[in-house]
Amino acid sequence: MTSVDDFKKTYFEECAELLDALYAQLTNLAEQRADDETMHAIFRAVHSIKGGGGAFGFDRLVAFAHVFETLLDLMRDGRVAVTPEITALLQRATDTLSDIIDAARTGREIASGFEDELAAALREAAGGAGPGAAQPAPQQPAAEGGGEPAVPHRYRIRFSPRMEMFQRANEPLLVIRDLKRLGKVTVEADLSRLPDLAALEPEQAYLAWTLEVETKEARAAVEEVFEFVNDDCELTIEAETEVPAARRTPVGDRPAERAAPQPPKAGPPSGSASKPGARLEGPAAVQSIRVDVDKVDRVVNLVGELVINQSMLMQFSRDLPIDTASALINGIETLSQNLRELQESIMAMRAQPVKSVFMRMPRLVRELAGQLGKEAHLVITGEATEIDKTVIEQLADPLTHLLRNALDHGIESPEERQARGKPPKGTIHLGAEHRSGRIVIEIADDGRGIDRERVLAKAQSRGLVAPGAALSDEEIDNLIFVPGFSTADNVSNISGRGVGMDVVKRNVQALGGRVAVESSAGSGSRFILSLPLTLAVLDGMVVAVGKETYILPLTNIVESLRPKPADIHPVVDRGDVLAIRGAYVPLVYLHRCFAVPDAMTDPCLGIVVIVESEGGKRIGIVVDQLLGQQQVVVKSIEANYDSIDGVGGATILGNGRVALILDIARLRDAQRQPASRRSPRSDTQAFISSSPGMQ
Repeated sequence: MTSVDDFKKTYFEECAELLDALYAQLTNLAEQRADDETMHAIFRAVHSIKGGGGAFGFDRLVAFAHVFETLLDLMRDGRVAVTPEITALLQRATDTLSDIIDAARTGREIASGFEDELAAALREAAGGAGPGAAQPAPQQPAAEGGGEPAVPHRYRIRFSPRMEMFQRANEPLLVIRDLKRLGKVTVEADLSRLPDLAALEPEQAYLAWTLEVETKEARAAVEEVFEFVNDDCELTIEAETEVPAARRTPVGDRPAERAAPQPPKAGPPSGSASKPGARLEGPAAVQSIRVDVDKVDRVVNLVGELVINQSMLMQFSRDLPIDTASALINGIETLSQNLRELQESIMAMRAQPVKSVFMRMPRLVRELAGQLGKEAHLVITGEATEIDKTVIEQLADPLTHLLRNALDHGIESPEERQARGKPPKGTIHLGAEHRSGRIVIEIADDGRGIDRERVLAKAQSRGLVAPGAALSDEEIDNLIFVPGFSTADNVSNISGRGVGMDVVKRNVQALGGRVAVESSAGSGSRFILSLPLTLAVLDGMVVAVGKETYILPLTNIVESLRPKPADIHPVVDRGDVLAIRGAYVPLVYLHRCFAVPDAMTDPCLGIVVIVESEGGKRIGIVVDQLLGQQQVVVKSIEANYDSIDGVGGATILGNGRVALILDIARLRDAQRQPASRRSPRSDTQAFISSSPGMQ
């Protein structure tokens, strides 16, 4: 049986989606990329939040949302102009609304009067809409397909709110005002239910109305006006003249009509399609259901176990005689294909756009820039890029630290920027894209860049770098990721304690990802996060080194070859390189990285697998032989043992043995500094011996 807590949980999930949509539309508004529907989408989002809050008795939330909604209603009527100041006010109001929702969700108390100042600002902005303000003209949409205007239709409406309508935070007058956008409206109030003054309850709805509407809109547009209050009133709509039935879309037939409407993508206005009430013929709305993430996770785990069992069956089928077991072998191959489709479908269910995280960041930039006395504009791209939900949930902290770093250490003050010939307002870019089977997130700013001399001096003063040591620019830049390192002169609530960038690196590596930095003095810095699309399953190449087996992610492999002795060249203090097509590729010997005995030491007798990381850097991995391609289930190293250099995870093969999944970007470091940790051989062997309990 569904409890009130279940309904509340659903409400807060919807609030999160509505806030994301609200922030996105406000960004369009601020960047002048809005169309005629934008204000309607913003209004609907706040109205939906308010309506649900009223149903659960969140009075403080409802009161603030009502003030917010009043200003939005005047703006969509054209009685309050959209200005940069008003847009900034709407963004601040959304931030405050988000805080109030979060307090209601967690049950924590927020300070008395927390929202009062902003509510007063919203009332003041709304107060500028007087009787002489511009009034919106009734819509005059064209007939379907263009051409002459449609013939006017008259509807007679009986609108009788139920007693609890106000308690659900719905406002009948807003509904009547919406009708006026469709055409000419005549209103007659019914006072028959109005009690004596002594018996009047202020939260009860007593009035009813009879309305006559003359409009060129279809009946569906009239019905849509009442969709938010449809469950809280008695409603009849009678047509005196009617559009053909084929053009109707009855309210009750629209799927998920009580769900929060999602705003369309912003774009330039084009004809009546962008006007309120205009209808577009198209495919039916997507049907969807809410499923608890834990339930999906259980299915993912079961699919992972099926993949392992399927691998074992495939292993056994190779030893079966094809003349007597052909049907069984074919059945196992069909099972493998179906299982892959099942796995891809499950992964698609878990995939979500990074928008849910990205849309939280404009508020962070606005507030932090204000604290620092700086001006900055956040540009977001690729917010529709999808990634596994598990990864998304752990992105917020790294992105927060990187944006704080960009504002505090990167973006200069307006005066300093102008002195350098830059615009006073800095720009920070937050973007995401799929690349080489992974998701790459970039945070770039046009600030001062990394002061390498200062970073090096600070590192030397703390004993992190030996005096007189010659470091490359890349090595100096990476010093900022050392735990406890900071170049801030003073400790503040923003920076100076040496925490932040090391947290970024640690969190990203825990996700099987990497973080890199590029900087140019005076021009800015760019941080690149490379993350796996999913933490569950990947396609890999199984390779043998001595008696050990390893997995190379298939998306990183460029080619494999057996080189000639003339193509191998030693480089002092750098190891061997492979000359290939006019370029030199560093070689990484897996038997050296993991101290594997009885392995092939000569690359000309073994196989060199050329792999490429996201930055375009290539290395050649020396192995004994290739055993074949296989889909593998990724198991965490950290959750079962400890972090191992050059290893990103583990899996169970079809023969029941454990194989390590290699982290391409960290392999070379593992070869260069094998003494920096415990013996890699003991690391890997200890892990494999403890592997039966892998989760």
